[in-house]
Amino acid sequence: MATCEVCGNDYGMTFEVHAQGAVHVFDCFSCAIHRMAPLCEHCRVQIIGQGVEVEGHWYCGAHCARAEGRTGVVDRV
Repeated sequence: MATCEVCGNDYGMTFEVHAQGAVHVFDCFSCAIHRMAPLCEHCRVQIIGQGVEVEGHWYCGAHCARAEGRTGVVDRV
């Protein structure tokens, strides 16, 4: 069994996420989201969907990017 790095639960069905050269262990998707999802730089919501990246900055959508002064940003549909 392995231990979730967020909640510390020792669980037989943990899973690993390999990202940017690191290996993370979680017992559920909510813990993985808590640790891995970036925050929108405008409204601070965790981005669990597509999001919008502009010049190295992450936003939950084009509306928040524009609110931060980013121009020419559109949501992908």
